[in-house]
Amino acid sequence: MAVRKQLTAMQAKGQVTIPAAIRRKLGLKTGDLVAFVETDQGVILSPQGVVGMQALDTIGQILREQGVDLDAVIESGRDIRGDLVKERYGLADPDKP
Repeated sequence: MAVRKQLTAMQAKGQVTIPAAIRRKLGLKTGDLVAFVETDQGVILSPQGVVGMQALDTIGQILREQGVDLDAVIESGRDIRGDLVKERYGLADPDKP
């Protein structure tokens, strides 16, 4: 990936404008969230959706390495939520016999 540098001035309240070409390339629109990741070399700006997907990919990789099946994790979550609903609210899970 080629590195292109584009400069923009910081405003009084610490605001900067992301250059239009970069916004288009990243698909950023008004109201989108971006993450700022501090590194030893500076700051990386990343669309929040991308950061979320990277986190999910990392979690998936760890689960696969541990031999954990995603369907089993999902089913376990359902069981845990059902138990919590029963414990906190005294309600039975309609999906459980």
